[in-house]
Amino acid sequence: MPTERASGLAAYVAVTAAYWAFMLTDGALRMLVLLHFHTLGFSPVQLAYLFVLYEIAGVVTNLSAGWIAARFGLTATLYAGLALQVLALIALAQLDPSWAMGLSVLYVMLVQGASGVAKDLAKMSSKSAVKLLAPKGEDGLFRWVAVLTGSKNAVKGLGFLLGAALLGLAGFVPAVLGMAAVLGVILIAVVLRMPGGLPAGRKDAKFREVFSKNRNVNWLSFARVFLFGARDVWFVVGIPIYFYAVLSDGTEAGNRMAFFIIGSFMAVWIILYGAVQAAAPKLLHARRRGTAALIADTRTWALMLAAVPLVLAGLVAAAGAPAPWLTALLVAGLLVFGAIFAVNSSLHSYLILAFTEDKRVTMDVGFYYMANAAGRLMGTVLSGASYQLGGLPLCLGTAAAMVALSAWGAGHLRTQPTQQPA
Repeated sequence: MPTERASGLAAYVAVTAAYWAFMLTDGALRMLVLLHFHTLGFSPVQLAYLFVLYEIAGVVTNLSAGWIAARFGLTATLYAGLALQVLALIALAQLDPSWAMGLSVLYVMLVQGASGVAKDLAKMSSKSAVKLLAPKGEDGLFRWVAVLTGSKNAVKGLGFLLGAALLGLAGFVPAVLGMAAVLGVILIAVVLRMPGGLPAGRKDAKFREVFSKNRNVNWLSFARVFLFGARDVWFVVGIPIYFYAVLSDGTEAGNRMAFFIIGSFMAVWIILYGAVQAAAPKLLHARRRGTAALIADTRTWALMLAAVPLVLAGLVAAAGAPAPWLTALLVAGLLVFGAIFAVNSSLHSYLILAFTEDKRVTMDVGFYYMANAAGRLMGTVLSGASYQLGGLPLCLGTAAAMVALSAWGAGHLRTQPTQQPA
């Protein structure tokens, strides 16, 4: 038994390390693409288009990745995700600045789509592994998934800062190729050193099994769609472009300063988000309160979250124009949003694993993250469109409405999971 536990812990550490490496490059790539193409003259809607296929790929990938992992094993999907990210980074470096705008947008969309497939293969593999490797009893599952998810987001936050710094110091192509080289080395190391502890696939896995009949899994997935849509509706395009307009004077030095400040804010936001996620089991007193109380918490915390963008939207609309005091309030308010959002996200990440069974964990986690990707897709499209139509107030107002829908979905969760269709 101690040997089995040690093997499981070693596998958990290896999976977490691989996931960290992946998310560092994912965060850096997001910031590199956003800021680089904004300086090339892309409009907010065109910038949103760059990430649309990334999110569409996430929907399709998560729907099928659960079956692929059940069929071929979790290590296969983890390695495939890391390898595909390396190829996507190399392909992005081949972009020619002399290409027409339409061709450039299409090319980056396709490469970002491949990166989206890579991310969700790695994500589904890592989250499913936690369900299988975590110790049973007390709040062990909540603590392990909180550590994985929280640390991942902290690393991704460092990636935002890394991406902005590399763009300012090294330029777009050297930054992308450097990340491909580092991730390639990490992939080789993980393949060579991955211990046992993760299950192999089963040949009788059927694709139709990805659609859950568990009522709680379906309602939680509904709530997840609107929770992550509410974040990305301001996070993807609105806030970075708003801050760029406020901070840059249009000169090369001004652009470089704006890149560092925006990257730093995005990094701090994600790192705070990750830290609160990791601390969520203690914040919610999960050890003594139990799953039933945590289910009830999902609606309460979502309603608390909805109030933040609603207040911020009102402040921006009332101000009428950018001002230092408004920028300071936006930074503070969005950090509060990040902390409350982290508790919501951590609750969801725990509950999907609590609701599912070991034999179909990859299926349910894949379906749930398909909903997560659908929410990001919705938020990405609405981010560019709402900012172009109504500026930051419309971005934030839309976020508030989407969180309210997430709270409504969370209100349908039940203490005892059922096997009846939703």
